[in-house]
Amino acid sequence: MKKNCLLFLLIFAQTAFCHTKITEIQKLATTCKVWGFLKYYHPNVADGSKSWDEQLFTILPEVEKAQTKEEFSLVLENWIVSLGEIKTIAPIMPPKDIEYFDKNFDLSWFNNKLFSKKLSEKLKFIENNRFQGQQYYVEGYAAENVKPINEKFSGLNFNEKKNRILALFMYWNLIEYFYPYKYIMDQKWDITLEKMIPLFIDAKNEDDFYTAMGKVTVKLNDSHVFYFYPNKITNHFPANCKIIDEKIVVTEILADSLAEAQNIKIGTVITKVNDKTVKEIIAENRDLIPASNKAFYLNNLPASVLSGRSETVKLEFLQDGKYLTKTINLYDYHDSHRNEYKKGAKVKKEKFKLLDNNIGYVNMGVLQVKNVPDMIETLQSTKAIIFDMRNYPQGTMEVISSFLNAKEKEFVIYTIPDYTYPGRFKWSEPYTTGSENNTNYKGKVIVLLNEESISQSEWIAMSFQTAGNTTIIGSQTAGADGNASDFQLIEKFYTQFTGIGVYYPDRRETQRIGIIPDIEIKPTIKGIQEGRDEVLDRALQFIETGK
Repeated sequence: MKKNCLLFLLIFAQTAFCHTKITEIQKLATTCKVWGFLKYYHPNVADGSKSWDEQLFTILPEVEKAQTKEEFSLVLENWIVSLGEIKTIAPIMPPKDIEYFDKNFDLSWFNNKLFSKKLSEKLKFIENNRFQGQQYYVEGYAAENVKPINEKFSGLNFNEKKNRILALFMYWNLIEYFYPYKYIMDQKWDITLEKMIPLFIDAKNEDDFYTAMGKVTVKLNDSHVFYFYPNKITNHFPANCKIIDEKIVVTEILADSLAEAQNIKIGTVITKVNDKTVKEIIAENRDLIPASNKAFYLNNLPASVLSGRSETVKLEFLQDGKYLTKTINLYDYHDSHRNEYKKGAKVKKEKFKLLDNNIGYVNMGVLQVKNVPDMIETLQSTKAIIFDMRNYPQGTMEVISSFLNAKEKEFVIYTIPDYTYPGRFKWSEPYTTGSENNTNYKGKVIVLLNEESISQSEWIAMSFQTAGNTTIIGSQTAGADGNASDFQLIEKFYTQFTGIGVYYPDRRETQRIGIIPDIEIKPTIKGIQEGRDEVLDRALQFIETGK
């Protein structure tokens, strides 16, 4: 009796495997993973000897025809067999001096419920005997962050479904194996794939395709991510703004005459855009604007909602306690940003200066390496120097850090991709800053940061923190450090993402967190309207009182 029951269960299980229907999304998501894995792991694919895009186009019709798990699994098995024999090699042992960072690494999908045991074993065999040469489709550059190469997307017609699927598969796998922060995305990357496939399948035209690509990049939760495609933005508001207390506040005029003609000035408060409250706008746009954290998202949101293809925007203003609705003109980039240019050259800004009470001030966004000796000579004897990094510095970290530090100190450690084992990352040795210098700066070091401080700003702040007499004042930074990998393989579509992991020497994370200020202070609507720099004022207060 027991034998008969076991026989029945075995037959039932086999029948269930053979006849369970699988969805198109399941098939495409799984094919994406297998295609990407073979691209970087299979010795006869990763060397570039196969036309891998064409292989995808050949296999997709077979995948589409498969109706059951067994049929689908067999399609993939036969595909792998067709790629040629893989030689068994001795166990690949990592060098003894390499320590892996494996929070991103997961090939457990080999045991996918859609796969036969035979297919799972084939995938594991390929991992164990993976390609060990120079990858054909990627290489490390700059700080060993990934650079995609030999991808052939020029001239593809994205009105065709197969080309849209190819683009998604290529990008998804690039991130799957070479993005250092996959493990801290809000949504698992596997789930993103499943949710994005319908957008790519259903895209009715190239504009829909580019929009779908943009939405995929946003899911990285990375402030380094930027995406641009044809007709994304045409016209702009003639001012910069911030969101404060769920209101949009004008902080900088970019075109004096255009703003004046529409009664736009610093401190102007906007409460609605095209009849939507700022609270509604914040909730609705999160999937459209790349950001590591809320601070950077809110920083970029005003420019996004106050720009577009339309030549006008309907705004509600709060003025003298009353609400006023007006239609405001938008302008092309050059006209809307004309304050940045005078006779074709950008307006010059003061690089450094001596403030009252023997306090130095340095604008790190305009100070260049050639200016640093003069800056040091002028500010050497001050009681404090304020380094304003609410901007993007100009490569001055090394020389300034040597001025601030009395000796060489560790300040950062990285994770970099292992191109011989895609998906795995290696810890670097700690990097140092400063040098032996008994004439180093003895006063207080103040660093001003906010949500506009990104990448190099955050990295330099980490360096300056080693000086021992450093105080960070301001608010949460953008939370995206490390070299950015540029990506413009898809014609007309440009984006980038963080290419290496950046941590403090004790391996504390910086991505999405940013640099945490010692003293938190943010601008207020009242302060902006009164023309005060409240962050700088707080720094001056701290220098004088120590509080």
